Amino acid sequence: MYRIASRKELNPSMIQMEIEAPLVARKAKPGQFIILRVDEEGERIPLTIAGTDADRGTVKIIFQVVGATTELLRRKKEGESIQDFVGPLGVATRTEGIRRVCVVGGGAGCAIALPVAEEFHRLGAEVTSIIGFRNRDLVILEEEFTACSDRMIIMTDDGSRGRHGNVTIPLKEMLEAGETFDMIITIGPLIMMKFVVAAAKPFGVPVTVSMNPIMIDGTGMCGGCRITLVQDGKRVTKFACVDGPDFNGYEIDFDEAMSRGRMYAEYERHAYEKACNLLNRA
Repeated sequence: MYRIASRKELNPSMIQMEIEAPLVARKAKPGQFIILRVDEEGERIPLTIAGTDADRGTVKIIFQVVGATTELLRRKKEGESIQDFVGPLGVATRTEGIRRVCVVGGGAGCAIALPVAEEFHRLGAEVTSIIGFRNRDLVILEEEFTACSDRMIIMTDDGSRGRHGNVTIPLKEMLEAGETFDMIITIGPLIMMKFVVAAAKPFGVPVTVSMNPIMIDGTGMCGGCRITLVQDGKRVTKFACVDGPDFNGYEIDFDEAMSRGRMYAEYERHAYEKACNLLNRA
């Protein structure tokens, strides 16, 4: 069992927890993830590591309540425990040789983007962060991004916080003004990452995207997290859990990934409603 050392609500649907998992905390690097189960009957869900404290032996996770399992996890209190917490899994984000980086996060993806930005800052790189949300009530981690960024821009769809519009607007402005980056790293909704890649392509800036598809075992055996890359005109299958989650954004078949991501949306909605009904009766 893994004890919840702290719990904090970042906005109405986003929860931050620190989980006591000393072995994971000592090994984890930015970009990697864990798989957890809330209880013995629960499903396995992947969550990207949002930070670690090796001295305290804790791992930070930030999750959005979207389905039955995240609703069960949301109802857990500080001091309670969860059943399983396995990791670190996946390949850490590449940092060597990168001196100027632009980190672009959207919504819940900002929880994944933050430790990446912090690591580049720690290594002495020049960090530009662009983070986007639907409105001001959903903004998270603003102070943390500001602390690790040489330049930080907030975008909201309705203009209620920061600038009005999506994250590609300031990115295009920078690139069109002649700014260069060794790498753009984007983490968030698939449609957002697709348009970040499209914005960067005319300028030839390398783009890394973090993929978070359906995932079950985390070892590449189940095949649930497969994604398709297009390399030299050929379609190649990779597995996000062992080959990623970071990939070359120019190679991703985003349309297929978005189609696969919608496969269980209706099932997840019913499972969430069922879980809420059962929990509310308890």
